[in-house]
Amino acid sequence: MAYTINKTDGTAITTITDGTSDNTTTLQLFGKSFSGFGEGLNENLVKLLENSASTSAPPSPLKGELWFDTATNRLKIYDGTSFKPTGGAKTSASAPANPSAGDLWHDSTNDQLYVHTGSAFLLVGPVYTKGMQLSGWKIEILGSSGGNKVVSSMYAGNTRVAILSLATFTPSVTQTGFANIKAGITLNSTLGAVFEGSSTQAATLNTSDTTNASSPGETLQGGANFLRSNAADTTTGALTIDNDTGLIVGDAQELTVSVSSNNVTVAQTAQDKNLSFTINDGGVTKTPLAFTGSTGAITMSGATAITGDVAITGNLTISGSYDKSSVDVSTYTDTFIEVNSGQASDVDGGLIVEQASSVEARIFWDTSAQYWAAGKTGAFNQVITIADATDDGGANHSKVLKASSAGGLTLDSVTLAAVGSDITSSTSGSTRTVPSIGQVQKSLNLWGGSVISDDGSNSIAGNRYVETSAPTSGQGSNGDLWFVREA
Repeated sequence: MAYTINKTDGTAITTITDGTSDNTTTLQLFGKSFSGFGEGLNENLVKLLENSASTSAPPSPLKGELWFDTATNRLKIYDGTSFKPTGGAKTSASAPANPSAGDLWHDSTNDQLYVHTGSAFLLVGPVYTKGMQLSGWKIEILGSSGGNKVVSSMYAGNTRVAILSLATFTPSVTQTGFANIKAGITLNSTLGAVFEGSSTQAATLNTSDTTNASSPGETLQGGANFLRSNAADTTTGALTIDNDTGLIVGDAQELTVSVSSNNVTVAQTAQDKNLSFTINDGGVTKTPLAFTGSTGAITMSGATAITGDVAITGNLTISGSYDKSSVDVSTYTDTFIEVNSGQASDVDGGLIVEQASSVEARIFWDTSAQYWAAGKTGAFNQVITIADATDDGGANHSKVLKASSAGGLTLDSVTLAAVGSDITSSTSGSTRTVPSIGQVQKSLNLWGGSVISDDGSNSIAGNRYVETSAPTSGQGSNGDLWFVREA
């Protein structure tokens, strides 16, 4: 009598006649009174124990049948179409054929794990391939004096770029680029890493303290309140540069304002270049102060470098020459002007007036002679003062004479230059000594006469005549004195 062999679901697999065996399945099935029954049964038990262990799949598997693939040392199950790994992923360089939902595939080329969604393989991880090296977030534990800290490290090309931490701490084991780790995101200091891009809210800023806020909620400043470093900008607050290097201006850093030992220096650093201070005078730009870089002088292009009125409340010290090219009159409110102040030796000093053709006029104090002198182009004479004069010409022959308090003037003698021609006669002399008035009066008295006649009458002998013309023949008598005056 033949056997009909059914599967679990009742489906008939095969019918076996008496005395025969069947190989429709992986196991050998026996008919009634088959002579090799014992050996075949034992072999079937061994196959079940080893799950048909072989490098090749069973030739006639049933759905749900197990096969241990000795080539990969993986246990696989037949899904009615092919054998699929059980409890693990299939490792291969390419995706497995005919996958089912939930199948795992290990990409052996890139060391990445995929899961099949029923329609396609979806990457489980890691997100980087073997050639990219470690890139992306990685959860790590770092030791510190306060205990272990769980952090998330961001890698790129196997280099840690940033660490995300809940707390601020110092790692007990040196981490390259992370001497200290702050709460939040700390960037690798050796990379010079920065945050790039735009943010509507970068951080909350504490506008009153110099330390970071210990809790959120501080006043947030809008982006318009931050000064630009790459464009012109304006601030309504004071700008403080809290270091001695100070302020640097110019594409070649020509202008600097710096401090050293509390001393301030404003410098034009470009060689032989000028430094000017300008103002707006009624819409006209003027330069009241200019320094010439090539000479160091306070002048520019030959023009006056200080324009307008200058008020100096302290002392003005000039080590060089004072040059005033204007023809204007200079006025001074001081009652004295001092020259040669503080000199080690006495020298002549005074006022010089320059004239054309190298001629100069001077009035100055002659130090060696100890008197004031005046003159022109080297011909200088003493300027007489009241202290140099005397009212006694007899006792002080070398001094200038002046009237005494009584109006008198004492002289030993006076020598005058000739007035007109000498009197010519056999008794005339060449002396020009002027007699005293008393002597003249005595001489006239000795000559006689009591009046001076101006009537031209020649009537009184011994008269002294004053006429506009010389006497003619028949005028005058012996002893008369005749004076001719101008008409």
